[in-house]
Amino acid sequence: MTDLRESVAAAFESRCGRAADGVWAAPGRVNLIGEHTDYNDGWVLPFAIDAEIVVAAASRTDGVLRVWSLQEERGPAEVRLDGLEPGGVEGWAAFVAGCAWALQGGGVTGADLVLSSTVPLGAGLSSSAALTCATTAALLELAGRELEPIDLAMTARSAEADFVGAPIGVMDQLASVLGRAGHALLIDTRTIEVEAIPFDPPEHRCVLLILDTKVQHQVGSGAYGERRAACEAAADRLGYSSLREADQEDLKRLDGMLLRRARHVVTENARVLATADRLRERDLLGVGPLMSASHASLRDDYEVSAPELDAVVDAALAAGAVGARMTGAGFGGSAIALMKEEDEGAVRETVLAALGECEILPAVAADGARRVA
Repeated sequence: MTDLRESVAAAFESRCGRAADGVWAAPGRVNLIGEHTDYNDGWVLPFAIDAEIVVAAASRTDGVLRVWSLQEERGPAEVRLDGLEPGGVEGWAAFVAGCAWALQGGGVTGADLVLSSTVPLGAGLSSSAALTCATTAALLELAGRELEPIDLAMTARSAEADFVGAPIGVMDQLASVLGRAGHALLIDTRTIEVEAIPFDPPEHRCVLLILDTKVQHQVGSGAYGERRAACEAAADRLGYSSLREADQEDLKRLDGMLLRRARHVVTENARVLATADRLRERDLLGVGPLMSASHASLRDDYEVSAPELDAVVDAALAAGAVGARMTGAGFGGSAIALMKEEDEGAVRETVLAALGECEILPAVAADGARRVA
């Protein structure tokens, strides 16, 4: 990643005619297990990955944000800080503006920012969380402020949820900020308690691959909101504030679509906690069946998979993966597959035969958002 960081710093100097005050980076994330549980007050088990968004930045004093993306050929997006309102900025620049909005009154007087990314867009790997976390970290330091890591993550989340209007939970920014190399994070999304649990597949002679189907998804699509509303309706029918409180016995009081949605959440929470137990016991291969059961639940009960996701999951399992599942909100994006090292070649070959446009990336648990220069 050093080359990316140096190229972003050099691009800043060429565009702005001055050196950046600093360079910050924040990673994307893979959710090992625990999908669509975070907005139900449940548990999730993500880890930060070694793909990241890098932001070089320097202060301005005129109340203006100028932002360049090295993935965009056109000139900078320019946003005035006075009068910033949710929904008032369009496109990717809204995520950057949202960070300043979430910090309003906190000494942000303007900034020039140049950014670039190795996190695939639309792949379900939280490129937007990486962007808001890196930008929030940069703006905070430029303003001479500090926040506790969890508060930084929640500020970045506000930029995406409250300013941009994306219907997200709390997992993505927490993973991007709190990520720790060689570990996954067990997050209780109700209490925001976080436990780092060793997760290092190479130590177990295993590999975790990201299978990016290249099918683009939009988290703001109506299907996501419909499922969230169904979960709230199921919890209300059961007399609970959220489906976190529900158990298998409660499911007998539901039927139809609400039963299917609630059953996924209840069983997925159980799978997250079981996966954490396997990792603590250093039984990485024991995680595989839990991953596969998660995918079946997301496909059949929550109905958020896609034909391409099912194809690569089935192909990976047929080639010897011990577990595979879609990851992220669904309707496209990526799957992940866990396998022994000796099976990696067969898995790659079989997945590409099933979906030739799939991009396959190794996943390594990495550190979270930080200043890197």
